Amino acid sequence: MVAMAEPSSTSRSGSRFGVDPAIPFSGLALTHVLATGGDALVALVLAGSLFFSVDPSGARWRIALYLLFTMAPFAIVGPLIGPAMDRAKGGRRWMLVGSTVGRAVVACAMIFSAGSNSLLLFPEAFFMLVFAKSYSVAKAAIVPTVVHSDAELVEANSKLQLLAGLAAFGAGIPGALVLWVGGPGAVAGLSALVFLAASFASLRVPVTVVAAEEEDEQEKAELRSAGVLSAASAMGTLRWVVGFVTFLLAFALRGASSETGLGMATGHLLQNPDGTLETSAVSAPGVPPVWHFGVIIALTGIGGLLGAAVAPIIRRHLREELLLLGALGLAVCGGVAGFIFPGLVGQALLAGSVAMAAASGKQAFDAVVQRDAPDANRGRSFARFESRFQVIWVLGAAVPVLIAMPTRLGGAIVMVVAAGAAAFFSSSLSAMRKGRVPPRLPTAKGITKTVRQARKPKNPT
Repeated sequence: MVAMAEPSSTSRSGSRFGVDPAIPFSGLALTHVLATGGDALVALVLAGSLFFSVDPSGARWRIALYLLFTMAPFAIVGPLIGPAMDRAKGGRRWMLVGSTVGRAVVACAMIFSAGSNSLLLFPEAFFMLVFAKSYSVAKAAIVPTVVHSDAELVEANSKLQLLAGLAAFGAGIPGALVLWVGGPGAVAGLSALVFLAASFASLRVPVTVVAAEEEDEQEKAELRSAGVLSAASAMGTLRWVVGFVTFLLAFALRGASSETGLGMATGHLLQNPDGTLETSAVSAPGVPPVWHFGVIIALTGIGGLLGAAVAPIIRRHLREELLLLGALGLAVCGGVAGFIFPGLVGQALLAGSVAMAAASGKQAFDAVVQRDAPDANRGRSFARFESRFQVIWVLGAAVPVLIAMPTRLGGAIVMVVAAGAAAFFSSSLSAMRKGRVPPRLPTAKGITKTVRQARKPKNPT
């Protein structure tokens, strides 16, 4: 059975998702706005602190270790406690509360670390990442419980994405001012207050049971159908690309790449209005200015907003699978731009394109699950997929951490990976249209089984 909120006289009028506390969606929407704003402020803390100043090559092993710890809760603990959280009344809500309170506590610790350039900023940043990913899983499980129909669910996810983009912009403006006046420690204090407000807002989220009953055979069959698995493979690729690009650009902004290009030249011209431009301004290696970080954050936010706004319009005219295929194509275009254009221009186009692709692809994937798995519990299924996508995100992020590479090479990798995923997804759609079984990517379980069978001694004839 699909877990949806019971209709009421007050919540029926909330299909437009206003700010009335009586509407179940409002508490979650307010929590999401505040949590996203807090995340934007944390990004500013890292941009103005030691995190973007230490030697990137020397920090790779540390970051790789933290990424491993980040993946553990979703790959190991999640499958064990996830079902219990779904069956417990208010279990996912308390996960929502815990993730916002946890980020408020870590932000308080960042006040001192960012202000004193302490190396503790690294583990604190990755604790933030774990709490943020846990929040995403809890949110995915809760959204279906605060709406009344699949149509409202699609609209709710779209509006949450739009609100997230607006919240990031809204927090970035005062955050940048606080960073300029008081430094990264002051921004960390502001983010702690925002996360604290988010934790109080999360207490207004209705206490519901995400999945009262265990998963039955029909639900398992629907979630393992060819259409759902093919869409999940495409969406997983987009999440891998997002993780890859996030850390690719993070290292580039910390000076791991010697590419500078047009962005550095523009900054030099702004500082020298007489028009003189030295060769070193275009080609000199080193850490790019902090405003490069701001440009990429802005383009990422714009890309996410465009993806969330355009996807519902496209879905009125095209099938969800074609929208998901288009999202992969957009990621390919972003990779091409990142490969062709050096420096800030390529980085910004890559970030914006990938953000737009991920936002539009997420809406397409959610719609495929709702259509092809009508009897599946929405909260449980979305939380399960989100947990897997978080692991895939970490795997993508690990590549530029373990292997140093320039941004243009990273763009080429994005282009190849996204193009391969688009071709694979297209062949799957073609096979399903012809009534054939689509190709399947090898799973860890399948590979292990094949290896064990290969190692078995053959019976003598």
